Amino acid sequence: MTPRRVRRRTRRRLTADASLILVALAFALPLAWVLLSSVDGDANLKVKVPSAPTLDNFDAVLKPDITFTPLLNSLVLCGGATALTVACAALAAYPLSRYRSRLNQPFLATILFATCLPITAVMVPVYALFVQVNLIDTRAGTIWFFTASQLPFAIWLMKNFMDGVPKELEEAAWTDGAGTFQSLARIVLPLMGPGVAVVTVFSFAMMWGNFFVPFMLLLSPDQMPASVSINDFFGNRGTVVYGQLAAFSIIYSTPVILLYVLVSRRFGGGFALGGAVKG
Repeated sequence: MTPRRVRRRTRRRLTADASLILVALAFALPLAWVLLSSVDGDANLKVKVPSAPTLDNFDAVLKPDITFTPLLNSLVLCGGATALTVACAALAAYPLSRYRSRLNQPFLATILFATCLPITAVMVPVYALFVQVNLIDTRAGTIWFFTASQLPFAIWLMKNFMDGVPKELEEAAWTDGAGTFQSLARIVLPLMGPGVAVVTVFSFAMMWGNFFVPFMLLLSPDQMPASVSINDFFGNRGTVVYGQLAAFSIIYSTPVILLYVLVSRRFGGGFALGGAVKG
């Protein structure tokens, strides 16, 4: 290799490294602001090391009406909707993966179209419908809508993983007398554990950070999840208390991080969008 080509490759490598460093800084600066401001009694919009670190911001937000009740509401809403989404996605993906039909592709195309619809475009008719059926300001109604909005992409993910499970294993179970639901529960789902984990974490994270849906469908303050109550720090109490906002943001992010860590350790970090097992 000539010295000219070596210099050219070196410049390209340095340019790529510099670009990656800039991207990393773009993501690291907001995180650094949250971490530093949460222990800063005089926090503002600047990223700075606090002169006298304090936990007063956490003491101020760790109150039932500010943190504990909204977090419990979020866990109930997102946990229930995630469990319902995973169950419905598995039941819908199974026939799409195992049985060939001329309707499979049109159905999958319809699901793909449903994932492209903005949530704001359907909220007005959904709100009118929920008023008619008395589901406004109910946890059950919010859970069902969370599930319906997340289900299309969950079905796509679940089918992708289910396609990687060899059908011969199910046929052997059928020979031994197992039924369809038994083979799904005892053969397919255990083998595609990383796929179920991906759908679970993705669905929970998307619902956990959803502000618009519970803001529109829930009216009672005592039923509001943390994704809505965090809005109270942006002026509803007079001025923005940046330190308390940062402390609440750390607490608010903890359940999703814990879920990801626990699930990734349980399945050995098998978070990929390919098949769950190879035939």
